[in-house]
Amino acid sequence: MNQYLENHKSELDKSIEHFRKEISVLRTGRANPGILDGVYVSAYGSKTPLSGVASINVPDGQCITIAPWDKGIIKDVEKAIVEADLGVGVVNEGMQIRVNVPKMTEENRRDLVKKLNEKHEAARVSIRQIREEIKSRIETAEKDKEISEDDKFRFLKEMDEEVALRNDSLKTFKDKKEEEIMTI
Repeated sequence: MNQYLENHKSELDKSIEHFRKEISVLRTGRANPGILDGVYVSAYGSKTPLSGVASINVPDGQCITIAPWDKGIIKDVEKAIVEADLGVGVVNEGMQIRVNVPKMTEENRRDLVKKLNEKHEAARVSIRQIREEIKSRIETAEKDKEISEDDKFRFLKEMDEEVALRNDSLKTFKDKKEEEIMTI
């Protein structure tokens, strides 16, 4: 059992989950409530996720409606969405807020793919750093005679296989998101 890899599996999982959350907010040209996940509303003396103070609906492919449960904070909700700078149109209709998702141009799509690739590379770097930490611990354990040289090579091989699996899953998520972005 490779305890060095086991001790860091949760970190690897967190890196992948963080990447998935990061790319979920990228616009795809269709209305998706996921783009509002990073929006926090300053209300009641604290910052609260938008989903914690309002219901979010997608009536059609180009618009999202947000209906705050307390109509007194509708201005705060509007302000939070505008400040999030999501590249969407925000209209306060009194009882609800309508977020219009503009059609994407080819240039917008290319820019989003660039952002996606930057986020993908950042996630790969994160996994690479975790890999280096595991490798360092395995090599130190072998140097301190806690494990044999054969165990070291077996553990390193298991680690490389696990890291390759994680990188493949990152690439799968990236490719799927890129396809969504580039689909008209």
